[in-house]
Amino acid sequence: MTNIAFIGLGNMGNPMAANLVKAGLKVTGFDLVEANLDQARSNGLGISDSAADAVRNAKVVITMLPAGRHVLAVYDDVLGAAEPGTLFIDSSTIDVDSARRAHEMAAEKGMLSIDAPVSGGVGGAEAGTLTFMAGGSSEAFALAEPILDPMAGRIVHCGDDGAGQAAKICNNMILGISMIGVGEAFVLAEKLGLSHQALFDVASTSSGQCWSINTYCPVPGPVPTSPANNDYKPGFAAALMLKDLKLAQEAAQSAGAVTPLGASAMQLYALFNAVGEENTDFSGIINFLRGQVKD
Repeated sequence: MTNIAFIGLGNMGNPMAANLVKAGLKVTGFDLVEANLDQARSNGLGISDSAADAVRNAKVVITMLPAGRHVLAVYDDVLGAAEPGTLFIDSSTIDVDSARRAHEMAAEKGMLSIDAPVSGGVGGAEAGTLTFMAGGSSEAFALAEPILDPMAGRIVHCGDDGAGQAAKICNNMILGISMIGVGEAFVLAEKLGLSHQALFDVASTSSGQCWSINTYCPVPGPVPTSPANNDYKPGFAAALMLKDLKLAQEAAQSAGAVTPLGASAMQLYALFNAVGEENTDFSGIINFLRGQVKD
């Protein structure tokens, strides 16, 4: 049985690790938050007293952490405790430069590594239907794919070191831009006296169709499973969208890419967060576009 260390057992990490346990894998976890450890125990994980202790007998180390600095700090802490040849999988969403540095740190210690951020949110983590976007060598990806499979609906090898993170931030920049465009269209439709259902019926089957309409429509009714039908309780919080849009802009600046719509989307989500909506689903920005904000 493959021993897996899972570091970072928050809203995404805990259900991801639970799916590995359900697949018959032995998983030992670590997190700084006691409540997360309690949940992990109930999901069947073993619990270690430290990140370094968790990786000592592991063949695979998975990290799911908030930012690049956290990933690099954990790698600095645990690489010396792991056996050479251990596979490191980082599923955090972080900046591309940090992802590439993590690969370098792993290689310096004789480890294999991939960056494998995910799309699908907490619902996808719980259902085991996440999309993994992987960057790293073909050798590392071949070893990682069967480990990722119990957590995944789709696994895509995007290229070399950092390519998974690049794909994630490009995808989420598209998502942030498209949700604002969809929100603006529904607000305009309201002003013109067009019903939500009528616009949905047209746009979802013609040239305006996109995931932000067809799957995640930001108004109640047309798509019953969208957060709009549940007071915009987050599947993907506005704070996380802002984080990803900031990462996209940092990458654009570093690469010399011109992304004016991405920059505008970042600014709008920054304003949306600033008025107290950081824990609202990102599709709730339609209310901001209507001029409706929290008191």
